[in-house]
Amino acid sequence: MNEGVATLDVGEIFEGFLLIKSVNKGVTSSGKPFLTIIFRDLSGEIEAKLWDSTKEDEEAFTSEAIVHIQGEIRQFRGKNQLNVRQIRLANPTDPVKIEDFVEKAPIALEDLKEELTQMIFTIENPNIQRIVRFIMKTHSERLFTYPAATKNHHEYVSGLLHHIISMLRIARQLKDLYPEVNSDLLYAGIILHDIGKVKELSSPAAPTYTLEGKMLGHITMMVDEISLAANELGIEGEEVLLLQHLVLSHHGKAEWGSPKAPIIREAEILHQIDMIDAKMNMLNRALEKVEPGEFTERIFPLENRSFYKPTI
Repeated sequence: MNEGVATLDVGEIFEGFLLIKSVNKGVTSSGKPFLTIIFRDLSGEIEAKLWDSTKEDEEAFTSEAIVHIQGEIRQFRGKNQLNVRQIRLANPTDPVKIEDFVEKAPIALEDLKEELTQMIFTIENPNIQRIVRFIMKTHSERLFTYPAATKNHHEYVSGLLHHIISMLRIARQLKDLYPEVNSDLLYAGIILHDIGKVKELSSPAAPTYTLEGKMLGHITMMVDEISLAANELGIEGEEVLLLQHLVLSHHGKAEWGSPKAPIIREAEILHQIDMIDAKMNMLNRALEKVEPGEFTERIFPLENRSFYKPTI
């Protein structure tokens, strides 16, 4: 495969295969239809417009389709776009598969699984551990492959599991610093807080939001899952309520998507750890794309700031 599409400069030509991440239909001011397509490969993503699109285009160019494209890199409102000159669906004989275009977690999946298992067995409260193990068993296959988001942070195969493990590592360090923290609650909250993403998102490779995800969201779905797991296991008590609160409050405040703000110590720490890991993932991956002495592209979730990579 040729040089990644996200590494090219304005004016350069791209010719090769790309994976369609998402497609949205639009209409110009003159009433002509067009498609806004997000393409991706291992180097990153790029947006393109397919002008004067037809019904056949809409049926052919869908999420997770692989296409062969020839086009030029242009810039629009400060961001690179791909000006499509030619596009076709990949043929069965073309030597490409979805895995060629999808970023994966930087840690081997088996290592992530093993670390998660070890952390679950450090949970001493039997009710909390049983609920966590029940939910893990229910969703293990998708948990091990799904991203943590459609964009911004850990948006790659096994990104959700990588996010959980990174948060657990931070939590272990904080437990040493603040021994009064209830590690059973904190570890369980970290493991459970985003598992609803496996129902909120459609797939690992080119995720979009499911109908259930759009209507309910991962927080609401996971609160319900905790209740269902507790009922199935015959568990009653404060543990169930506390786990639900940890999930409900992990975004911190209403304008960030949390129905409740944290009102127990472990919920506040969970929120802060979540913020740290998400922001560091975005920052590190943005800085990897630039040389020392350069600035990153603006990172929208970080107040649209552009970050400098020091030369020292």
